[in-house]
Amino acid sequence: MTVSEFVDCLKASRSFLLLTHRRPDGDTLCSAAALCSALRRCGKSAALLPNPDITETYAPFVEKYVSGDILPDCTVISVDTAAEHMLTEGFSGRVDLCVDHHGSNTLYAAKSLVRPDKAACGQVIVEIIELLCGELTREEANLLYIALSTDTGCFCYANTDAEALRCGAHLLERGAENGRLNKQLFRSASLSRLALEGRVYSTMRSERAGTVSIAVITQKMMDECGATEDDCDDLASLAGKVRGSVVAVTVREIAPGRSKVSVRTNEQVSACEICARFGGGGHPMASGCTIEAEPYAAADMVYAAVCEVWK
Repeated sequence: MTVSEFVDCLKASRSFLLLTHRRPDGDTLCSAAALCSALRRCGKSAALLPNPDITETYAPFVEKYVSGDILPDCTVISVDTAAEHMLTEGFSGRVDLCVDHHGSNTLYAAKSLVRPDKAACGQVIVEIIELLCGELTREEANLLYIALSTDTGCFCYANTDAEALRCGAHLLERGAENGRLNKQLFRSASLSRLALEGRVYSTMRSERAGTVSIAVITQKMMDECGATEDDCDDLASLAGKVRGSVVAVTVREIAPGRSKVSVRTNEQVSACEICARFGGGGHPMASGCTIEAEPYAAADMVYAAVCEVWK
């Protein structure tokens, strides 16, 4: 679909349920919240389905848009979710519309607007809202700044292209408070998070002359540091800080015998191809998957896949 066709679908419906993905980040949550805000401004009934994984970091920004009171005949929209199995726990049923920026999107929705050229789904939502409503409110600009800055690592990741920077400037012109948001989201951390980072750095594994960095985070490490889910934002970026790193792998234990894997690469290696071997996906330089194995075993499996993909 084009943005115009997507907006026509929005205009044709009266009520909406917006879905986010499991272990939600700022892009899925704040993109969905901004779209929800715009739909409400148009006189529509709209709400985000409650997501049990929302952390304290993002809850204050989106809680006013979350509701358990959903109309049975509403149009269901998934936001920033590449595959059906990634949709938030508690949802089952049809998905009418999907707006996403992952090239690995499986096209599970009846109609999809997928823009893999965008650094964040929030950039697509900017276009949708401005076509639907004419302009962004200051609150929507703040939400979409969070979405964009989350997926670009506060404009530090390799996916930060000129268009992403122009979009960030556009959001500032619409009232986004980048100073306050950057401090809150990227330049402050709990003592538990800092302790966890210390454990990650001190136990990091280096392979292939330092070009592959692997970080393993066990539940025991989390417990010893007093860390919670609120302390886990952007853990995947830590391994990539090693000088000379081409492939950075972060493996986190999320349940006994189950590990979440995040892979970050530069243009030499496809992170998506590595994660696809375990049923995952994402972007060429930032992808993820879940492996049914203990974290250290999962790390070995992913490293073997790295060696197969990057010969």
